[in-house]
Amino acid sequence: MNIRAWNPIRLILLALSICAYSLPLLANVEGARLWHAPDGSRLVLDLDKSVEHKVFGLSEPDRLVIDIADAKLLGSFDGLPTKTGPVKNIRSGMRHGKDLRIVLDLREGVKPKSFPLLPNDQYGHRLVIDLETQSVSRTPVTISKPVLDINNQINQKRDIVIAIDAGHGGEDPGAIGHNGVYEKHIVMSISNKLAQMLEREKGFRAYLVRTGDYYIGLRERTERARKANADLFISIHADAFKSPLAKGGSVFALSQQGATSEAARWLADKENSSDLIGGVGGVSLGDKEDVLAGVLLDLSMTASLGASLDAGQTVLNSMGSVARLHKRHVEQAGFAVLKSPDIPSLLVETGFLSNPGEARKLSTRSYQQRMASAIFQGIKRYFYDTPPPGTYVASIKRSGNGMKEYIIAPGDTLSVIAEKHATSLSKLKQINGLSSSTIRVGQIIKIPAS
Repeated sequence: MNIRAWNPIRLILLALSICAYSLPLLANVEGARLWHAPDGSRLVLDLDKSVEHKVFGLSEPDRLVIDIADAKLLGSFDGLPTKTGPVKNIRSGMRHGKDLRIVLDLREGVKPKSFPLLPNDQYGHRLVIDLETQSVSRTPVTISKPVLDINNQINQKRDIVIAIDAGHGGEDPGAIGHNGVYEKHIVMSISNKLAQMLEREKGFRAYLVRTGDYYIGLRERTERARKANADLFISIHADAFKSPLAKGGSVFALSQQGATSEAARWLADKENSSDLIGGVGGVSLGDKEDVLAGVLLDLSMTASLGASLDAGQTVLNSMGSVARLHKRHVEQAGFAVLKSPDIPSLLVETGFLSNPGEARKLSTRSYQQRMASAIFQGIKRYFYDTPPPGTYVASIKRSGNGMKEYIIAPGDTLSVIAEKHATSLSKLKQINGLSSSTIRVGQIIKIPAS
């Protein structure tokens, strides 16, 4: 090829094309989301391909620098919620013409952790930056009732603590309904309503694992319930399926296979942790021989699983008064969020968001209220039947001059209750001061203990 025969313009274009071919194609940062939690924040960057990055902090003033190699920003960070949380401002610029630098101006020092996420059904490539704050407790408890002093536990019977876990949250929306509604919003609303009902009920205390729109790891959810010394852990969800015809509520407990694998994990970790059996103040595994630790774990998980199945069936029966049930018995599966050896744990599927009819119902406040009420009545009925020792509910069941408490369930009539407990309808009405035989689900009546 005779290069001298080429004109200067053609030579320049050839040189530019060779340079362009040798340069890497820059990744695009296509969007960003910022989520706030009680113990920090999470920044998520949406990318069109995987990237190399590094994160480091600067002080005086506090800043966090995120350098992304061979990348550029499309758009801006305007509109992200920076009025609260550790991040007060986000700015960016290009370095060396090909690297993107993002600077987070901070209100306080943070402990950063970053990691990439591969594409899934909802998102493409992502870069996640978690900002853990140092000044906030990692176990926020939303309890309005005063906490009893431990020295008064003998005279003041404790409340039954229910840990309510609203599934998903933050970056994880869960199922997306036929009408575009997000599961995380539906279950947060139901969880809040359930917590309010429990708080109004004497002898019960609610603990919300997630108090806002942010994500918590599955293991962390059970750890928070354990630190709250919960008597029952209940995770609220709304299902989705490939067919819009699937419908109905369900209740799940841990499978035997899941319990076996979890026991093995706890035993493997026992030398490096102070994990407990029986909640706060229970039995530590760390100082036990393997055989004894295995026996203790097996006993604890067997008791916990049995209680889960009993409580789950009571809750499921109560849900049947409000919703069609997908199955009329408690199902079992290896959900990670249920793998607690010392707390009875349930996962409640309130319905199928992939079903147009159920998605519409679950999106309404009135149906959310009815669903929360059904779950509440099931929890209440279970604990009135089998109250934990030392609780207020256990104490009132032992008192009452030969009387015991009975909670009205769906389908109950006063005459059937009287027949079942070998008493008369007129006596039941007299004992409870009833002028008629009308009763309502969830109502507590007294019946002769014999």
